[in-house]
Amino acid sequence: MYAVVDIAGQQFRAEQGKKIFVHRLQAEAGSSLTFDKVLLTDHESVVNVGTPYLDGVLVKATVLGHLKGDKVIVFKKRRRKGYEKKNGHRQFLTQIHIDEIA
Repeated sequence: MYAVVDIAGQQFRAEQGKKIFVHRLQAEAGSSLTFDKVLLTDHESVVNVGTPYLDGVLVKATVLGHLKGDKVIVFKKRRRKGYEKKNGHRQFLTQIHIDEIA
């Protein structure tokens, strides 16, 4: 069974027992979270699609910790103009463990 969940403005495929990285959430490590914005569920090839969300379906998760993602280098250059700009970015992430889809 899996569900497509809207977490912090992004959609994620959540399966029971899986760990996923989402944008930084305002929750402490070890705390429990409940997400009610479930867009789709699939249970034994029976697909339920919400309009836009499904009623009565919850995804329960536990926060494992906060970390930073890999560095992304942004390099801009215009040829023959002497213009070069180099910038880096590391995204703040939260790792969560999907406990249950109810």
